[in-house]
Amino acid sequence: MGFPDVRMRRLRRTPVLRSMIKETNLEPTDFMLPLFVRHGEGVRNEIHSMPGVAQLSVDMLVGECKDAYDDGVRSVILFGIPDHKDAMGTGAYAHDGIVPQAVRAIKAEIPDMIVATDVCMCEYTDHGHCGVIKNGEVDNDATLELLAKESIVHASAGADIIAPSDMMDGRIGYIRKKLDAGGFNEVAILAYAAKFASGFYGPFRDAAESPPQFGDRKAYQMDPANAREAMREIALDIDEGADIVMVKPAMPYLDILREARTRFDLPLAAYQVSGEYAMLHAAARNGWLDLDTVMKESLTSIKRAGADLILTYFARNAARRFA
Repeated sequence: MGFPDVRMRRLRRTPVLRSMIKETNLEPTDFMLPLFVRHGEGVRNEIHSMPGVAQLSVDMLVGECKDAYDDGVRSVILFGIPDHKDAMGTGAYAHDGIVPQAVRAIKAEIPDMIVATDVCMCEYTDHGHCGVIKNGEVDNDATLELLAKESIVHASAGADIIAPSDMMDGRIGYIRKKLDAGGFNEVAILAYAAKFASGFYGPFRDAAESPPQFGDRKAYQMDPANAREAMREIALDIDEGADIVMVKPAMPYLDILREARTRFDLPLAAYQVSGEYAMLHAAARNGWLDLDTVMKESLTSIKRAGADLILTYFARNAARRFA
């Protein structure tokens, strides 16, 4: 049957009809809010390339988390900015480091907030790479021990989820083993399983103060051209014990997200990264796009492609306006 017997517009006539048959709905619990924390008190350093996003001291961060929780957002992920950087990134696994301080403060004030922590070395090393440098290259195996130490410190502070973003081979299994041996078998791992060497990370490096001081990260982050390799990366992280797997960035890699949803049964996350966020804001500020409309459309596309969880700087706005 076809037209005129079939009229697809019948169920589009009114907002109520459209709502009744909507296939993809956004909920506040779909969103995880990325937050940047640094030392000090009363600090709110606005990030010029990311409107509405700021580096926050712990006291300000707790206030932001309370507001997010009131908006309906139930999870955050923390990125630390240390006062001191060195070749081995010692601030990443210091028990009194900025991220453990933040985790303890959030959990003391909002115990039901799910707190995830980014586990990587790039914010803490003076060279800006995600691991130990040997002979001018990132040494994969030497880096694993530091990532595990960082994970243990975060778990000890009360983190619910450890999120390794470094893309070292074998790090999920290594971290899982160390967490379990340390008595943290209930702490979940969100694996940045398919993390691409993307140009969309630029504003994040302003926020996290983590650009590499030489070379790039293409030797460990994925080639944007490779889809089959992404499936291998995800499968390996699942085999090593990941509880949630993630595709990053989100919108330029919706095909990867959809393929992962088809192949794998684990909860699936996607990170709407800083460049995606910044470009929508820039277009809206120029009057070229309506920000609310494209925010909702972009987030819907990510969920429609298969994401169960969306890491997005729009989390609070989206929770208030659309969910």
